Amino acid sequence: MRDPKKKLQAGLTKRARITSNRTMAMFDLPPPQFCIRAAPIVLMLSACAPSGTAEQAPIVPTQQAQSAVHPVSGLEIIDVAVASGEKTHVFATEVARTPQEQAKGLMFRTELGDFEGMLFPSDTAQVKSFWMKNTPLSLDIIFIGADGRIINIAANTTPYSLESSLSEGPAIAVLELRAGRSAALGIKPGDMVSWPQ
Repeated sequence: MRDPKKKLQAGLTKRARITSNRTMAMFDLPPPQFCIRAAPIVLMLSACAPSGTAEQAPIVPTQQAQSAVHPVSGLEIIDVAVASGEKTHVFATEVARTPQEQAKGLMFRTELGDFEGMLFPSDTAQVKSFWMKNTPLSLDIIFIGADGRIINIAANTTPYSLESSLSEGPAIAVLELRAGRSAALGIKPGDMVSWPQ
């Protein structure tokens, strides 16, 4: 007598070929009735799987697990603090790290909040030159030395201007704020700027 498993397998394969001529026969699949009957069992087993134990770490939503990211630029947002006299002003600041991000900067942006900005850090201190090409917002461009102190501020820049604003010495970073914020908050050369690095 033949092996019952082989007989069953042969029967399933034969039915599959008969049921849908070419498609199912090509893949040697069991008949559709078998799949329909097996589906509830698979669903019941998955419903019984443990959903968590006290030893497992809680699931953290994706937004909380990642750093804050600006919705327009997609750049990381960090806090940049400017210590001016007795006051410290903290700005939610987008960080333009790569040459491509720095080349784009705040181009085409039409809004920047009172305590928002963009930081352009670099690895080495050098004289920096910034322009306002394709930038509809007037800005205060703050040049920061290697010691973290403000070297100079190009205040109230002209939107869309191709004229360069230069640092008055080697700068390790540049902070851009909305025009007039430096004067309104009393931010001036010599003030200390800090950010997580």
